[in-house]
Amino acid sequence: MGFFNRNFERPGPGVERDTPRKKGFARFFELVGRDFGSFFKANLLCVVSAIPAAFLVSFGLFSHSLLITLLGGILGGMLLGPFYAGLHDTVLRAMRDEPGYWWHVYKRAMKNNWKQSLVPGALCGLLLTSQITVVWLILQSGMKLTIPMVMLFMADLLITGMCTPFLWGQLVLMDMPFAMVLKNSLLFALGNAPRALILAFLQILYWGFMLLFMPVTSVLVLLFGFSLIVLITQMIAWPAMDKIMGLEEKFKALRAEQEKDMDGPADTWY
Repeated sequence: MGFFNRNFERPGPGVERDTPRKKGFARFFELVGRDFGSFFKANLLCVVSAIPAAFLVSFGLFSHSLLITLLGGILGGMLLGPFYAGLHDTVLRAMRDEPGYWWHVYKRAMKNNWKQSLVPGALCGLLLTSQITVVWLILQSGMKLTIPMVMLFMADLLITGMCTPFLWGQLVLMDMPFAMVLKNSLLFALGNAPRALILAFLQILYWGFMLLFMPVTSVLVLLFGFSLIVLITQMIAWPAMDKIMGLEEKFKALRAEQEKDMDGPADTWY
């Protein structure tokens, strides 16, 4: 555990208050340069937790067992869900320039989010596994595709890709029933359609590349596979959520209140 908790036993000072934020690519490279270590460790935990899902889904596909494949996606998604939520929490805290050493706040985030991340993890696991299964069956059988089939499959991919960044962002930022989170995610996607379509296409291209060139890209997945695309998509999704819900101001108010109660700088806040 030394890799994770070394120098992360106590709250940290974080980013200097009122430091001007960069924008666009400058902001992206600032976050990567400053928080790469946190992103890498949160990503590594996601990779490890995804191994059972990858094994079960692969076994189901090669053994031609749809039941094992789908169960692998559901159960594997439930296992990955809390760590995927932890990664989103890490990324969103970095984007908000929140103070605190990574392991200190990651453990708290996992404690707060693991229960509500099980159902989203299972749902996302089922959707992703179903999509992979469809592609696998088409490649294996040489099935002739019709235009309606292609349109239906692309609609499934687009809707999933449009909604998931908003879903996981809300899950780690707010305490709401999953049905409300799911509804809000769909509303965010439809209300910000151009932005949401960009989110979907980026995820499709990114994970399509990773899966197409496996096992070569397994090294890339290990290093930053989950964290890179989460950072990119949340940088695009966050402004839409913040505009509607005023999240940034709420977090600042909570931090000020916490600092007042503590009579000093807060280590972390929600």
